[in-house]
Amino acid sequence: MTVNLRPPPPLRIAAHAELISLIVMLTNVFTVHLKPLSSVMGPTHGCAYLFVVITTWRLKRAPAAVKVLALVPGVGGLLALRQLDRGDSARPQEEEVIPS
Repeated sequence: MTVNLRPPPPLRIAAHAELISLIVMLTNVFTVHLKPLSSVMGPTHGCAYLFVVITTWRLKRAPAAVKVLALVPGVGGLLALRQLDRGDSARPQEEEVIPS
């Protein structure tokens, strides 16, 4: 039996937004440090992070390890997506017995 662990599309969008917003924030801090950019990207990153964590924790069939991965700031959402996409393919398959 295959368990469908396909993550919802909004989770994919939020996971990517979380990483991109973190990269933009850090780039801004270490280069020109524009205050308006910081004031937009900070809340964007925070909201994306919270969305990823809450959505992952609400997935009933997601293993505990995936839920913990989602807590990692910045890349946790993408790591959780990677594990969810693997689903049952990461588990060893039962050998099929062919009758003689």
